[in-house]
Order: sequence, then C-alpha cells, then structure tokens
Amino acid sequence: MAVAQRGCVVAGYLLLLLLAGCKARIHKLTLTNETRSSVDLNNFGFYANGTLDVNLTFLRLPNEQLVNYSAQPVGFSLSRSRVNGVLSYTAEETSTCPLTLTETTNGEPLILFLINNNNLSVTVKSMGEQDNLLTAKPKAEAPKGQRKTREAPDVKPDENKQDKSAVKPGDKLNQDKMDEESVDQKKEDQKEPKAPVEAKKVDENTFNLGKNKQFTLALDKVNDYYNFSFHMVVGLVAQGLYSLKFHYCHNKMTGNKLPYSFTVEVIEENPGGYLSAAEIPLSRLYICMAGVFFTAAMVWVYTLMKHRYSVFKIHWLMAALAFTKSTSLVFHSINYHFINTEGHPIEGWAVMYYITHLLKGALLFITLALIGTGWAFVKYILSDKEKKIFMIVIPLQVLANVAYIIIESTEEGSSEYYLWKEILFLVDLICCGAILFPVVWSIRHLQEASSTDGKAAMNLEKLKLFRHYYVMIVCYIYFTRIIAILLKVTMPFQWQWCYEFLVEVSTLIFFVLTGYKFRPASNNPYLQLPQDEEDVEMDEVVTESGALEGISKVKKTSNGRERQKESTL
Repeated sequence: MAVAQRGCVVAGYLLLLLLAGCKARIHKLTLTNETRSSVDLNNFGFYANGTLDVNLTFLRLPNEQLVNYSAQPVGFSLSRSRVNGVLSYTAEETSTCPLTLTETTNGEPLILFLINNNNLSVTVKSMGEQDNLLTAKPKAEAPKGQRKTREAPDVKPDENKQDKSAVKPGDKLNQDKMDEESVDQKKEDQKEPKAPVEAKKVDENTFNLGKNKQFTLALDKVNDYYNFSFHMVVGLVAQGLYSLKFHYCHNKMTGNKLPYSFTVEVIEENPGGYLSAAEIPLSRLYICMAGVFFTAAMVWVYTLMKHRYSVFKIHWLMAALAFTKSTSLVFHSINYHFINTEGHPIEGWAVMYYITHLLKGALLFITLALIGTGWAFVKYILSDKEKKIFMIVIPLQVLANVAYIIIESTEEGSSEYYLWKEILFLVDLICCGAILFPVVWSIRHLQEASSTDGKAAMNLEKLKLFRHYYVMIVCYIYFTRIIAILLKVTMPFQWQWCYEFLVEVSTLIFFVLTGYKFRPASNNPYLQLPQDEEDVEMDEVVTESGALEGISKVKKTSNGRERQKESTL
C-alpha cells in the first residue's frame, strides 16, 4: 500500500507540471530539428459548418541546394477517413509521399497544401467530392485599376475640392483615366455575370473546394522563416472525421534525414463547441454513468450494513472502489464540459479528474488481485509469490496512469506522444495478465485441497466460484480492450462515443457480478453449503462474523458411528 501511495504522490506532481502546457482542442505544437517524414497533427470529427483554422509560423527548411522541393514536396494533407484509424487514401508505402497523389481511389475528400519556397507560394490541390469552403490570403494580386477604384472613396470630398485647382496636367490625366476605369467597372457590374465570377467577387479569398480543384495562396517569409494560414468551413457533403498531417517528403523518399522546424496552431470547432463529433455526448454520458455507479455503491453499502456480521475488509474496499469510480466520472464530465466551451480544460478540474482516475485504477487492480488470492475470504496472509504480484502490479498501474496523463496533456504531433501511448498499451496488458495469476493459483490450490482433505464439498464450491471469477475477468479484459476497440473502428464517426458507453456499461456489469458473487450473506458459497448430501461429512458455520469464520461445528450423519469406526482402524 505504501508503494501505491508514493506512486500516487509522484503522479500527482507530474500531472500538475503537465497541465500547464495543455491546450486540448486549441492545439499549438512546436517542433525543433524534427526528422520525421510525417507528423500527425490531429484527428477531428467535423459536422456541417464546423471550422478548421491552421496557422503555420516559424517554418524553417533546409537549404534549397540540399532538397529538390518540386520532386520532394513539403506541406500539409487534410484527408477524410471513413472510420477512425483507417485513412481514405492508401499511399502508405515507404517510397511514396501522399503529397504526390493526383487522385483518390474512393472519392473521399483530400486536400493537399504544397509549400514552394522558391516563388513564395502554396499550391492547394482539392480531390474527391466535397463542398468545403477555404479562405486564405491568395498570391495573385488584384489589378492596379481595381485597387485604385477601391481606394478612391477613402479620399475626403473636402480634400478633392481643395486640391482641384492645384492639379497638375499629369495628375489630371491620371484622374481622368481613373474616372474612365470606374465608369467601365460600373458598367461591368450592371451586366449579369456568371455565378462563379459573382461568388468570387463577394470574397476573393474564399474558394469552393468542390469547384476550385487547384489554386495558389501566398507564402510569407520573415527572417528565413516561412508562414501562412487558412480557414476552412466544412460542408454538409464533406462532413466526417478528418486527419491533418504535415509531410516532409525528402526524408521519406530518399532516407536522408534532414532536420526542419516549425510552429503550428490548430483550432477546430463544431457548431456546438470545441469537441469532436464523437466527443460531444461524452459529458452527458459520464455524468449519467456517475449517477448509476453512485447508486450501485449506495446499494452495496446498504447490503454491507444489513449483513454487518458477515462483512470483511475487502467488502469495504469494493465500496471505496465504486465511490471512487463515480467521483472520477463526475470530474471527467466536468472536464469535457469546459473543453467544449473554452477549448481547453480548467486546470483545477482537470487535476481533480486525474487524481481520482489514478486512485480508481490503483484500487481496481488491487481489489481484483486481493479477491483473486482469496484474501479475507479464505485466508488473511498472502504468500510470497502473491506479494510479488502486488509489488509488480501497483507500480505498473501507477506508470499506466502517468502515461495516460501524459497522453492527455501532450499534443498528438509530438514524438513522445506515441512513445507513451505504446507504454500505456503494453503496461495495461501486463497488469491485466498479472491479476489473473492469483486467481489461477487459488484455483490450483483448491483443486489440490479438494482431493486431499475431508472438506471436499466446500473446496469444490469455492473452486467453482473462483472459476466463474476467472472467466468474468477474462471476459471483462477482452471486451474493454479488444472488442470495444474493434467496434469503435467500424462505427461511423458520429457514433464512436458508443465505445466509451460500452466500456462503462461493461465495467458496471463486472462490478455488479463481482459484488453478487462475493456478497456478505449467509447463503454465500464461502459461508454455507447445501445440506442435501446425506453421506458427506460437512462443516456448518455457527456464526456470521467474518472474524470467527474458522469456528464450526460438526454435524454427524446417521451412519456417523460406522464412519467413526472406519476412521479408527
């Protein structure tokens, strides 16, 4: 227990440090001397009228003499995925760069941003069926005459009258030319223009990606650093789960790792807030499940109070786990609420969520391992190998929670994000496998005891219960770690919140079944056995007190004398 307490304190200090740089759905990533050929910036599910703002600043690229950027482009790709984790295009070979694609095979929307640092431009290529609108600073400038006519109204009338007498001949010719151009412009405006031309005149910086398949934006350069930005509005046809990536094709196509650096800020919004489409229902889901777990915890406490003489310490530990789980879900719901409204978590609420999440994880594995060893039910002393299991599981569980906190507080594009994600997956599997060992040892011990001592019926009943418990743990692990993830991959983007719903429901069912199997009641298999075997010598519990569990009286059968004689021979 002391190991768990020290681990929780360390994790608490760590999450306080990490939350200071957490930006949640308002992402800001800075990479220095990066050599990866592809950087996953973010995945986000957009509904219709959702917006994406990308601002690339401080992009520093290697010398043009080292890289042929026309054959090995650099830039962004924005692709829509059919489902989470499955890309809409299949150019994932080691020698092929997604920025070199000319079309998509399945008609899914794909937008490429090719950065050309030679002529300071960004070429945008739009593929697939989509109705997204992109707004950015175009490279092509308006004609001089149009710019002058736009600037003419800004001149005050009094100034025109005052300078009219002092107009030079050359200025007068220019003024007459401007007047003629303005008259021509008015005549052109009175004509009936075509629809695309009219749409472009409303806002020259806005492009319909369904009609404009290729156009050029401006790329600014300040002190050897490049920067540009764009704003995109998702249409009804193209709504879905999008993946934004940065590509440096030279490192992928040649294998020669050249470093680059940049800072990018990404802001994603849906009409209802900053949460992705799959995360919008999570705040309500977590608060509802918190109420369900709290109700189950209160029912469990009522059961303990009703059968107080059959209660063991492990029963109260199970109650603490249920209350901690409920509290963690409450803070989780509050955390998602503020992310949706503010774009980032409130540090105080986020810290409370991470602390309760860490305590919940530690209590869960400790409780499962203690039940698996039969502690308090069968014995009060743990063997050396069972103690070693706790010395392994508790630190690993603390490490898993630290990895989870780092993943939640780190941008997806950072290199350490995937490292900690792999650590979390590996450590979680080790913990799930480790808690099965005490159950297997208890089953083996009961099997041996049932064939050697005279309490075969009781040991067989306990053996049956431990086998059921083993199957319950295996089903819980497989469902929450494998089956639920497979369902998440196959669901549409707006229904992927059902993954969290299935995990929470399966956890609730597992808690209820565990509490029912190990409930403190007189008909518990640990406390009483069926009385319908006439030829078997059985033990009957004379008290319901857990402290006096070993005290029993012998009930003899009708042929007890014959058995007594047999035992004396």
